[in-house]
Amino acid sequence: MIRYDVADAVATITLDRPDAMNSLTTELKVALLDALRRAADDRAIRAVLLTGAGRAFCAGQDLREHADNLEAGRGLDDTVRLHYNPVVELLTTMPKPVVAAVNGVAAGAGASLAFACDLRVASERAKFALAFTGIGLAPDSGASWTLQRLVGLGRAAELMLLGEPLDAARALELGLVTRVVPADDVLKTAYELAARLAQGPTVAYAATKRALAHAATHPLPDALALEADLQDECAATRDHREATRAFLAKQRPAFTGE
Repeated sequence: MIRYDVADAVATITLDRPDAMNSLTTELKVALLDALRRAADDRAIRAVLLTGAGRAFCAGQDLREHADNLEAGRGLDDTVRLHYNPVVELLTTMPKPVVAAVNGVAAGAGASLAFACDLRVASERAKFALAFTGIGLAPDSGASWTLQRLVGLGRAAELMLLGEPLDAARALELGLVTRVVPADDVLKTAYELAARLAQGPTVAYAATKRALAHAATHPLPDALALEADLQDECAATRDHREATRAFLAKQRPAFTGE
């Protein structure tokens, strides 16, 4: 249910249930978390690309499995705590950049997964739908946290309460995606972006992710204090020394991620 490919220091993780629009069964969620942990723990991986096989990025929870759980009296079967939350926490805190190639529909938890990535490249055929209220549920998989940071509180409330789908052009206008490209180019463009990041200063990227997440929920003095700590950490890296040398020599730095 997951394809895991490595090239150019990029781990490409593909949700691979195309006949079911990559909807998320328990098996797929467990496999996705395993793949993300593998990428996070591998020092040779310096960027991650997340995408879906076929015509969808991810249609969210597999409702057939969910209906079976309801019929058996298991409710949500604690899947939010056991599966969705760990995946989203890992995407947002992974100490390397994560790019989503949104090749088609991203609905419900599928949209949440895309929003948890650092950058999103969308096919012109992509659609986003915060479909939770449409089936009588609240948002999950971090959407309440990520969406308002991307588009603002008022717009996030509108998107979540109404649940109306957004096409790629509108998503770009609202700032939900980094860029929109023709459908045939989405994976190539996203991979090029991930490969570019994989050649960059990985420690500085990780520090940037930490600083942004921290500053979103802390006052300015706390943000300034963490920035100072992170700068000390980054200043001690080989990449910073190399970049300083290259700047003075008017050369392009050769980053190693260390």
